[in-house]
Amino acid sequence: MKQFFSFVKKEFYHIFRDKRTMFILLGMPIVQIIIFGFALTNEVKNSGIAVFDQSQDVASRSLIAEIDASSYFDVKKVLSSYKEIDKIFKEGKIKLAIVLPPHFNEDLLHFNKAQVQLIADASDPNVANTLTNYATAIIMDYQQRITNDRKLPYTIDTEMKMLYNPELKGAYNFVPGVMAMVLLLVCTMMTAITIVKEKELGTMEVMLVSPMKPLMVVIAKAVPYLMLSVINIGSILLLSVFVLGVPIKGSLTLLAFESILFTLVSLSLGLLISSASESQQTAMFISLVALFLPTVMLSGFMFPVENMPLPLRVVSNIVPAKWYYTIVKSVMLKGSGFLIIWKETLILAGMMFFFLALAIKNFKIRLA
Repeated sequence: MKQFFSFVKKEFYHIFRDKRTMFILLGMPIVQIIIFGFALTNEVKNSGIAVFDQSQDVASRSLIAEIDASSYFDVKKVLSSYKEIDKIFKEGKIKLAIVLPPHFNEDLLHFNKAQVQLIADASDPNVANTLTNYATAIIMDYQQRITNDRKLPYTIDTEMKMLYNPELKGAYNFVPGVMAMVLLLVCTMMTAITIVKEKELGTMEVMLVSPMKPLMVVIAKAVPYLMLSVINIGSILLLSVFVLGVPIKGSLTLLAFESILFTLVSLSLGLLISSASESQQTAMFISLVALFLPTVMLSGFMFPVENMPLPLRVVSNIVPAKWYYTIVKSVMLKGSGFLIIWKETLILAGMMFFFLALAIKNFKIRLA
């Protein structure tokens, strides 16, 4: 029994000496509870919407004010023409557009009937359905309130139109998220163990005495995985189009360029993990735990980022998959060009250079 307690004591010493293990044991559960507690929700709140009010009368303004006052919507843009709707959807600033026809109040007073059109971004079908249901409920509540004292009730017909995904197919939202997840996890995980494996096998000494500079050593490690990733990108796009029926409305060349850029970000991140890890198990564990959860929870793939508290929305900006997911949805489903996604592209390029620079800096040229 004394030997048993001695081994238990020794294991505690090992845990307390390793700060990374302490963080995983004590810090990760807290992080996971916070992420799951705030991110796992089916509600959609504070969604940006646009309004095209062609009537500009008392009734239309009252209805818009009621919609804006709810916790679900935030009027971001007041449009002056119908043509602006497609443009602002492609910019990704809004999720829903509300169109009120001319003579809205006059139609209610004289014909007891008016019409409202809801145009939703159905590239994410779940969010589109939820938003249109919220808006319809608010309109129905407004209609009931204004008909309390009338014998003939007012009727407001709501017309819904789903852009980019009229059939509300889940694959339209599924494919961009899977592309981001597969490329990030596979590329990062595979490159994360490369340098560590050399250390464990003892072959790193041979590489260190070679005339190659650390930069070239690191890049040489990433090139094979980049080539394999290009094949993965091609196969994913082929399956998406011909098996899942997801169209590529934008430029295929632009989509391929952005995918390769995201692959380079993932490879740079994997090299950084590899250069900072001492064992393959540690490198793989960091790749799975530290990247899988943020990719799923904070990229917008599973749950809308705007639902989350401000701290989590800020943290989501450092998740590379978030920006790539936005790019793929914009190019594949909305047909957007580079002028729409230049900001996301610039952020990914900055992440790539940042991770690569850190990987080279942490690359140890001496094993002892």
